[in-house]
Amino acid sequence: QPQLVESGGGLVQPGGSLRLSCAASGFTFDDYAIGWFRQAPGKEREGVSCLGRSSDPKPHSIDSVKGRFTISRDGAKNTVYLEMNTAKPEDTAVYYCAASASPVARLVSCRAWSLYELFGQGTQVTVSA
Repeated sequence: QPQLVESGGGLVQPGGSLRLSCAASGFTFDDYAIGWFRQAPGKEREGVSCLGRSSDPKPHSIDSVKGRFTISRDGAKNTVYLEMNTAKPEDTAVYYCAASASPVARLVSCRAWSLYELFGQGTQVTVSA
C-alpha cells in the first residue's frame, strides 16, 4: 500500500533553517510529481513547492517562500526533501508531502495542486523565538 511518512519538523527560530524529509513506501517517487503542502491554524491547506517529471523538471515554489525553500528528491533513497531557510513566523504550519500520478502534474505543471492524491500524515513546523 502506498505510504508517505514525513519527518524533520520541530521548533526553529526566525531566520533559522530546517530540512523536512518524506520517505515513500509501496511505490517509486521517480514515477510521480512531488509536492509539499502546508496548513496553518485557521487556514486552508496550500501548495508550497513542487517538482514534476518532465525531461527537464524545474522546481516551483509559491512567492512567499521563493528563494528560501528548496524541494529535491533522492531516487536512490525514494525520499523527497524540503530545505527551509530564513524561516519566518508565518511559515508555522503542519507540512505535508504529496505525490501525483496525473500526467498533467507530472509533465505539464506540478502546480496543479488539486491533482495530488497521496498525502503523508504531516509534520509540525513552528517558527518562534
